[in-house]
Amino acid sequence: MLPDSTEVLVIGAGNAAFAAAHAAREGGRSVLMLERAPEEEAGGNTRFSAGAMRFAYDGLGDLLRLMPDISEEERARTDFGRYPEAEFYDDMGRVTEYRSDPELCELLVSRSLDTVLWMRGKGVRFVPIWGRQAFEVDGRFRFWGGLTAEAAGGGPGLLEAWKRSAARRGIALIHGARAARLLVEEGRVSGALVRHRGRTRTLHAAAVVLACGGFEANPEWRTRYLGPGWELARVRGTRFNTGDGIRMALEAGAASCGNWSGCHAVSWDRNAPEFGDLGVGDHFQKHSYPFGIMLNARGERFVDEGADFRNYTYARYGREVLRQPGQFAWQVFDARVAHLLRPEYRIRQVTRARAATLEALCAKLEDVDAQAACATIRAFNAAVRRDIPFDPNVKDGRGTRGLVPEKSNWANPIDTPPFEAYAVTCGITFTFGGLRVDTSGRVLDEDLEPLPGLHAAGELVGGLFYFNYPGGAGLTAGAVLGRIAGATAAAHAAARGEAGNG
Repeated sequence: MLPDSTEVLVIGAGNAAFAAAHAAREGGRSVLMLERAPEEEAGGNTRFSAGAMRFAYDGLGDLLRLMPDISEEERARTDFGRYPEAEFYDDMGRVTEYRSDPELCELLVSRSLDTVLWMRGKGVRFVPIWGRQAFEVDGRFRFWGGLTAEAAGGGPGLLEAWKRSAARRGIALIHGARAARLLVEEGRVSGALVRHRGRTRTLHAAAVVLACGGFEANPEWRTRYLGPGWELARVRGTRFNTGDGIRMALEAGAASCGNWSGCHAVSWDRNAPEFGDLGVGDHFQKHSYPFGIMLNARGERFVDEGADFRNYTYARYGREVLRQPGQFAWQVFDARVAHLLRPEYRIRQVTRARAATLEALCAKLEDVDAQAACATIRAFNAAVRRDIPFDPNVKDGRGTRGLVPEKSNWANPIDTPPFEAYAVTCGITFTFGGLRVDTSGRVLDEDLEPLPGLHAAGELVGGLFYFNYPGGAGLTAGAVLGRIAGATAAAHAAARGEAGNG
């Protein structure tokens, strides 16, 4: 039943929203979460994620604080490495071309470890990302790319842990409740107009936290802001992220911010449905391309597949696929690297071609110039540097010579049968443009002053990611900024209550 009022209203029910709700509850306030989706589809993009979270850590000691279940045997045969704050800052700067808001970036990096430990205290269990972030070479695993841990059970497991914790702490959650408009009284946000069970109700709140995602599921907004052709992209996650939170805030006088023409977009199975499939989750993604090559309809390569670890390229290579003729590509591998392909390549719903010869494989690549594709593969094979050993755990420098584009790392000739290829298109995860917030999670108005009563976290916050993002940083940013926004909202609600009693 939808109440008439609450102290802190959180709009959304993904990772950022739950972090905000828990922080507000820690602040002693009553908290109500509204989720637009029905319960069976709830959780925003978090539910479709693998649950990986990027955080700074200073070696195994920090990891054991988060994951004490790592066994002695696992410790002995694994190099977990370090990911110091300086390296996290460097990665954020490099992939965003140094446009990331420095204050928000500092919050993300400096509070990343403390926040995941805080989440563990709420019942979220973390485990090492075996298989996806560490390959066994000479009997030893080595983690790479600054990404070591994920929530147990992936995104769905993360949500279940948050939900159990919320129930224990008396945080209310109502599904099928869509906020339509923010209430603004004398320049202060004081609640929302909510549609629930066919009725529109007024819900008053001392403070509101928006944590309901970007606009990636809105094809009209995608085309308007990302550009022509983006209406053709598949939506990797939830169908409910249509920009409601951003729209409501802008209508209330909030300032926009960030890379409105940018987004997180990945290589996604060509025949995946329009929106994410909860039965498949994130397994329509295809992220092992660094170990093969990608061909477009003309049978040509169009990116440096080995430019960097996939953690630092996958979020922008979806855009490159969308730019190709027909908005698709084929990822090509041979038996030499088949064991390195992620589990997502083995799902039943995959679009795949297999053959015993390259000529037969190229003939099976639907909508591709087979003759040109064979010529491209032969030219690639001839250009591979064979004097440098292959090592999937490091940027090994095993590249090509004389190609455009070159491949910088992990170049192996595609010459060992059987051969296989996977058809991909562009899958959009979340958009980078959104609302301007300060370091307390308060939404700023067009004069860059705090809009009283309004706070924001998660994917609808602009200014943090530009052009690209480091894998796993999205969930971490949602949790860090959600925790901050929730605590600030609780303090604002407490001050309003004291003013009302004075």
